[in-house]
Formats: sequence, structure tokens, C-alpha cells
Amino acid sequence: MTSTTAQEPDLRRRAWTRMLELIRFGSVGAVAYVVDLGIFNLIRGSEMLGHKPITAKVVSVAVATLVAWLGNRYWTFSDRRTDTHARELLGFVVVNVGGMLVAVACLAVSHYVLGFRSQLADNISANVVGLVLGTAFRYLAYRRWVFTGAAPPNAECPGD
Repeated sequence: MTSTTAQEPDLRRRAWTRMLELIRFGSVGAVAYVVDLGIFNLIRGSEMLGHKPITAKVVSVAVATLVAWLGNRYWTFSDRRTDTHARELLGFVVVNVGGMLVAVACLAVSHYVLGFRSQLADNISANVVGLVLGTAFRYLAYRRWVFTGAAPPNAECPGD
């Protein structure tokens, strides 16, 4: 048996572990997305803040961030969470502020620069384009800077 053949089951196990992690991350993100989208549209459609789409987005992202932290901490990255809840939450919030800035920048360009001011245009720019661009950033940042606890050695994937 060659060394390449002996490494294949380990490589498959690590790839499967990463795939499960990505599925969990996506599931948590989907729940947080529904929370974000629901709150954004509730606020955006109200008389009180309907004319302030940026404020609506900031509020919706703040609530969705708490939902996502809980899901990622206790499910997606449960084997990598740290004992320092405050440091982890602070790091999570900082990463999510970065992700929020991506969504808010997309919304601001669409709404104020390009003049697309409808609720549908605001949703597409912030909740579709911003989501896609921010998701990859958040996943990598969570793994690198937030959930930095010791994962089991066989859970690490190549390139970590």
C-alpha cells in the first residue's frame, strides 16, 4: 500500500468534516438571514423608519448577528469554541460589522448613487448582493479569528 492510498481515508474524513461544517454554517446563516430579512422589511415598511433604509438594515443585522453567534457557537463551530465567551462574541461582532458594512455599502450605492429606491431594489442590493459578498468573508473570518479553540486533530482540513 502506498502512502497516498493510506492518506485517502483521512483526506476524505477531513473533507466530509469540512462539508458538514459548511452545511451547518449555511443552515445557521439561513436562519439568521430570515431574521435579518424579516426585521428589515418590518422596519422598512413601517411609517416610523420606512424612509431610513440604512437604519433599518443596521437594526436587522444586529438582531441577526446574535442569532448567528448562538447558532455558530453551539452548533457549527461547537468543537472550536473558546472558554472566553466575551472575547468570542466581541470577535464575532467585529467580523459581522465587516459583513454588515459590505451589505450597507451595496445598499448605499444602489439607493443613493444609482437611485434605485424601491423596497425591492433595497432588498436585492442589501439582502442578495451584500449577502453573497459577505458570506465568504464571514466564514473564513469565523474560522481564523473567532472560533479559535482547539479542534480535534482529525477535524482539521488541509490548508488550515
